[in-house]
Amino acid sequence: MQLSDRLQAVASMVTENSRLADVGTDHGYIPIYLCEMGKIPSAIAMDVKKGPLLRAKMNIERYHMQEKIRTRLSDGVLKLNPDEADSVVIAGMGGTLVMKILEEGKKVLVDVKELVLQPQSELPKVRRFLMENGYVTEREEMVMEDGKYYPMMRVHFDASAVSHADSFTEEQELEFRYGKQLL
Repeated sequence: MQLSDRLQAVASMVTENSRLADVGTDHGYIPIYLCEMGKIPSAIAMDVKKGPLLRAKMNIERYHMQEKIRTRLSDGVLKLNPDEADSVVIAGMGGTLVMKILEEGKKVLVDVKELVLQPQSELPKVRRFLMENGYVTEREEMVMEDGKYYPMMRVHFDASAVSHADSFTEEQELEFRYGKQLL
């Protein structure tokens, strides 16, 4: 399977041998690609809408990945069970929705080894949210596709990293806007 540059970059952030949950899977391309390449053993393709989930299921069958990839109707990660995934991809949606999914799924997501996030908007708010909620950015990348820049990041939860600051330094504000690693 051939992925777009954006999806390829997101897929490259998933740690090998991770059990993946792809939230908002839409077409199921990321889990299909990673399973096809032998980079992950299994995945759950999740979406809040039946139409995209049906499209993902058809693609999974087309690539003969039914034994490795399950589909699940879920609003965010609300139907993801604890210890069911090592890596969670949340890509291709607005920043507000990404933060909502992280907040509503906190009980499950704090125990996941990594989150790969690719918010389409409101990056400064997302980065601030991550810092305020104990998520540490391990890696951040950016790709350009069809004339648009797509930043993405791999983060993990660390309870000791929760920020209780009422205000942030000018440097931190710049990092929220542009990404510390991208700067």
